[in-house]
Amino acid sequence: MPPYSEAPELQSLFPETSPYDTGYLQLDDVHAMYWEESGNPAGIPVVFLHGGPGAGSGPQHRRFFDPAAYRIVIFDQRGAGRSRPFGELHKNTTPHLIADIEALRKKLGIERWLVFGGSWGSTLALAYAEAHPEQCLGLVLRGIFLCRPVEIDWFLYGLRHIFPDRWDAFCAPIPHAERNDLLHAYYRRLTDPDPAVHLPAARAWGTYEGACSTLLPNPGTVSHFASDHVALSLARIEAHYFVNNIFLPDNALLDNVHRIRHLPAYIVQGRYDAVCPAMSAYDLHLAWPEAHYTVVADAGHAAFEPGIRSALVSATEHFKKANGR
Repeated sequence: MPPYSEAPELQSLFPETSPYDTGYLQLDDVHAMYWEESGNPAGIPVVFLHGGPGAGSGPQHRRFFDPAAYRIVIFDQRGAGRSRPFGELHKNTTPHLIADIEALRKKLGIERWLVFGGSWGSTLALAYAEAHPEQCLGLVLRGIFLCRPVEIDWFLYGLRHIFPDRWDAFCAPIPHAERNDLLHAYYRRLTDPDPAVHLPAARAWGTYEGACSTLLPNPGTVSHFASDHVALSLARIEAHYFVNNIFLPDNALLDNVHRIRHLPAYIVQGRYDAVCPAMSAYDLHLAWPEAHYTVVADAGHAAFEPGIRSALVSATEHFKKANGR
């Protein structure tokens, strides 16, 4: 495939499938991680890394992969989704998550796997692959987020230039005197033990992120992000990671791309992605010119927008064929 392309011909998701195995992996004295496998037990192993951090995974995420060709591994990261305890921040860092992926790989007896992640999932995919390149068959990345200070500042403040009404609603729970530091103002509320304090903050954060995630308005996306279960883990864990600069050195992901440039990779980016603007994907493209880079001309950030969905399916199909399936 060429190193750059615009949106490919639209492709559909694969049919719904059910897991053939599920479980909980005890990670330490605090966290137990939900995991599942579906598809073909003898297929190409692929691990799906969800966004957020804190968004959790769902049945629809299995549908990016041909179930006849892929052994599909999905899990919920610490504090997210079905993992326990819900919303927990203690012992929840990027190095912990990298170690968790390795622990799951070893538990399932997988030697090497394709690593698939979007948004924060792209961040974690890069961090994991750079730490364990020998365990990776390749990467499929969407909506690139490198977690640089400029990107976090854009999310907190820059989006008001595109979504001023949504940004005003995002600021509404925070007194004017605290709005010069929205991140810490939200972090204090999201970590408050009182639901009367943390739930309104979580709903406002989730609504803001959901409303800015699609090119065209999508009430279903907004309601999903604003639901109490998703919003609380999403907002609390995102704020935790942002306050701590994602527990990695500055610019670590780009600085270490040389460790994975030999791996096949697919970068999918919506041209009008407001949450994770295309500059980050372009910077990754420049640092990793061997990776196939697709810009979807009529899409924002969300994985299930038609062009993004299609480009991701195209990537997994191309990887499947390149591996003789």
